[in-house]
Amino acid sequence: MTPGPATTTASNHSPPGGQRGRANRFRPFLSNLGADVPASLVVFLVALPLSLGIAAASGAPIMAGLIAAAVGGIVAGSLGGAPLQVSGPAAGLTVIVAGLVQEFGWQATCAITAAAGVVQLLLGVSRVGRAALAVSPVVVKAMLAGIGVTIMVQQIHVLLGSGPAGSAIENLANLPAAITNVEIHAALLGLTVVIILVAWKHLPAAVRKAPGPLAAVAAVTALSVPLAPAVERISFSGSILDAVALPALPEGNWRAVAFAVLSMALIASIESLLSAVAVDKMHSGPRTNLNKELMGQGTANILSGALGGLPVTGVIVRSATNVEAGAKSRTSAILHGVWILIFSALFAGMIQLIPLSVLAGLLLVIGAKLIKVADIRTSRRTGDLLIYVVTLFCVVFLNLLEGVLIGLALAAASVLWRVLRAAIRVHEPVSPSSAWRITIAGSCSFFALPRLNRVLHSVPAGNAVVVELNADYVDHAFRESLVAWRDQYRAAGGSVDLEEHGNTLFQDAEHRAPQRQEARELPLPPRNSRTADGTDDCDRRGSERLPAVLAGISKYHRRFADQVRPLVEDLAEQQHPDTLFVACVDSRVNPNLITSSGPGDLLTLRNIGNVVCHDGQDASIDSALSFAVKGLEVNTIVVCGHSNCGAMKAVIADAEGAGNPGLGAGFDAWLEHARPSYLELLADHPVARAAAAAGYCRLDQLGMVNVAVQLSKLDNHPVVGPAIAAGDVQATGLFYDIATARVVLVTPHGIESLDPAQALVQATGAAAG
Repeated sequence: MTPGPATTTASNHSPPGGQRGRANRFRPFLSNLGADVPASLVVFLVALPLSLGIAAASGAPIMAGLIAAAVGGIVAGSLGGAPLQVSGPAAGLTVIVAGLVQEFGWQATCAITAAAGVVQLLLGVSRVGRAALAVSPVVVKAMLAGIGVTIMVQQIHVLLGSGPAGSAIENLANLPAAITNVEIHAALLGLTVVIILVAWKHLPAAVRKAPGPLAAVAAVTALSVPLAPAVERISFSGSILDAVALPALPEGNWRAVAFAVLSMALIASIESLLSAVAVDKMHSGPRTNLNKELMGQGTANILSGALGGLPVTGVIVRSATNVEAGAKSRTSAILHGVWILIFSALFAGMIQLIPLSVLAGLLLVIGAKLIKVADIRTSRRTGDLLIYVVTLFCVVFLNLLEGVLIGLALAAASVLWRVLRAAIRVHEPVSPSSAWRITIAGSCSFFALPRLNRVLHSVPAGNAVVVELNADYVDHAFRESLVAWRDQYRAAGGSVDLEEHGNTLFQDAEHRAPQRQEARELPLPPRNSRTADGTDDCDRRGSERLPAVLAGISKYHRRFADQVRPLVEDLAEQQHPDTLFVACVDSRVNPNLITSSGPGDLLTLRNIGNVVCHDGQDASIDSALSFAVKGLEVNTIVVCGHSNCGAMKAVIADAEGAGNPGLGAGFDAWLEHARPSYLELLADHPVARAAAAAGYCRLDQLGMVNVAVQLSKLDNHPVVGPAIAAGDVQATGLFYDIATARVVLVTPHGIESLDPAQALVQATGAAAG
């Protein structure tokens, strides 16, 4: 085909495909640049002093912090999966890095950092990013709090003008001597930083536009030059380019090296992923690709370790600052790394003016912020305080990885205890005529056998006992133990009824592997169902069994009355149903069940054949319709028939001459209200045709036609008809198929399945036909 003029013109002037692709890639970059450049400058100003402080606390060269900040911003920002997360050196790894530097030396620590990056990269490629989130939040919060305590205990020595020791125990032991030999100028400078940062949020908004850490460090450093010229300051030689150093392999002890690599990789990954998830909650943009973020973090750590930098993680403080500053894309994180690189190369001399005690004051505040009172309150409220305290204690006084592993083990044990523990209680009779009750709820496994046997054997022999089982899991050992006790108790002259109310069927534990079942949201089962042990489900009063209805009421009072009370408290004085439900008296039809409704939702009118009489034919039906429409102002009237209806059978038998002997003249007279439906069936009513096409038998076709005929009576009723015509009331027809437990919509012209799966099957069959 020859292109027309318009097509030719377009092809002559449009850029080649590669150019169009490049233009599309750069368009988001350019469109967000106005927001990302200012945000990157704010993050740069926050990251600069934090990176220096973390390097000082880690025992690493000062410039290692700036190398990590630049690499984290540029590399992790470019390759990671979190669009607004900012990466760099983090306080969370300070303790572990300090230990590695002390044990292996700085260059070997750089090699460990690069190797940890390789592990992170492999984890990302293996797509296990989400698995790293399978860590109890209380352990992570306690880990951060432990790091905060460790930093504070360490940096208080620097602030006082002395050197920190290698462990928290030594630092605490040496604290009295450090206080006695305090260097006043250093301490005052550090305390001034602390005071500024604590008071920063209370300063005027115009002042708070500058980042607090940068303002505190810059102001106190400026004061220190004339007022405390002899105080110890940051020292290094050369610029950031001179600080670049290749890593060196550790000398021996490879088991400890492998342990260190895995520790760093796991902790850095967990901190980065948790930070990314937290940042996602702060904005409404694209979500994080966790596996891609792991690969970006791993690549950044490989490069940072290779260049002589600290380990890199996603950092929540810088990331939150990035979001709050209005960043729109990853460009902000990348640019912040560029600014750090430029500053470190051109203005490194300014960094050497900063006193060590000033950075110590900054780190004290950072460490204190890692200890959140809200986390302690939450752990206490949720029953996890022991896990929090033990994890924190172990992180501070053992080491970071051991503390985290102990915390995770304790959290796992806590979960097992809570999940596998079954609540088993015995309730003494409330009166001489009532039975002993044993209630069992939860996961019924062999873990619960000691408590089960203790409770079961506490019941005196020769009594009537009801065991109420509300289990979500039952294994064979538990069932075997309970059945053995039941048989023994019955043999001794007592009686045991076993009621089942949970999701898992008791008898299933006998012949198949135990498994949890889906939660059942159904209302009460039929009252006359049989119990889990095969006996009739009814209570005893003394030695006599109660009638079924009274047994049901007894069970209601025991198990459900307290749950129902909140649902009916507001209905005690008045009702506000939205629907009048006209149904057959058949015991198998439960209007509340098939409409998922509760107390106060349905006004129910039930009669033989779910019929609606013409005006004046039955005062009971007329008054119910009038009360529903005028008194309660319902907005829907439902007429619901059902399958295998006895009334429809009687109508067919009467029409075919068989009659209905034994049911009396009153029953025969009542059928007069349903006989028009049979005539409509013979006249090939549209509903009958639709029901026949759907495969329903003649009896059920009549039941559906009967619903349509009753709906037409509502249109002509003097009370209901005008309300329907005005749109104040909607009339709806339903048909309940008992065999399939499915509900069908009946209209004047046909039927429709209300079950989406069933409707799809019917539609597919119709299309195939």
